[in-house]
Amino acid sequence: MKFTVLTLFPEIIDAYFASSIMAKALKRGILEYRPVNIRDFAVDRHHTCDDAPYGGGPGMLMLPEPLGRAFDAVLGPSDDSGAAPSRRPRVVYLSPSGRPFTQEKAAELAREAELVLLCGRYEGVDQRIIDSYVDEEISAGDYVLSSGETAALVLIDAVYRLVDGVITAESLEEESFSGGLLEYPQYTRPEVFGTLRVPEVLLSGHHENIRRWRLAKRIEKTLANRPDLIAAGLGDGRFDAETVKLVKEGNDERNSGN
Repeated sequence: MKFTVLTLFPEIIDAYFASSIMAKALKRGILEYRPVNIRDFAVDRHHTCDDAPYGGGPGMLMLPEPLGRAFDAVLGPSDDSGAAPSRRPRVVYLSPSGRPFTQEKAAELAREAELVLLCGRYEGVDQRIIDSYVDEEISAGDYVLSSGETAALVLIDAVYRLVDGVITAESLEEESFSGGLLEYPQYTRPEVFGTLRVPEVLLSGHHENIRRWRLAKRIEKTLANRPDLIAAGLGDGRFDAETVKLVKEGNDERNSGN
């Protein structure tokens, strides 16, 4: 899979791709990335990429011309109608106005051969760039960031680890959001930390009891922190009979005040 990132600050993207699991995946050829410096496509001596918005208002807006040239260099020139070519990588603009990013969306994007990510700055980008090149706008969350690069790295981090060969499939099976539940608590050495002990069931070696304990803890944590996920799972029928039973028991306990 390839990530192409259009940005005013490629050094932010470079630093991320140079470390940890990402660097190993690049070395193994599972992933590729290409940072595209938007300033390289500005034609004035100062490499200007922003200007005041028409109609007034605070802040500056990213100019369409450098962005358009950057996109044309990455995607190939648009047709006579001004629309981007039909056969090209998926283009995502990171924007607080976009649809919220989810684990489900990350899994969908991980199936793409290439993603082209546009990092906004200032008050955003000229709408004509969105109309001409962008397939979808995605928001990292219900908050505003000064850096579209930060949002792009959130998306990249969630997506790349789902690409085949980056992380073992077993490690992904019971993570938070898999199966509509959050992840269970985990423990490592030592058995006693201060006055706190590792739960006995995890030391028992009884795999079925460990599995049931972990499922119960996933449900307990999800009921406490993300009851909306429980409601969604019950609503769309994604939970099996065992999970539904444990959810009911957990709800009964919470409602009784125990």
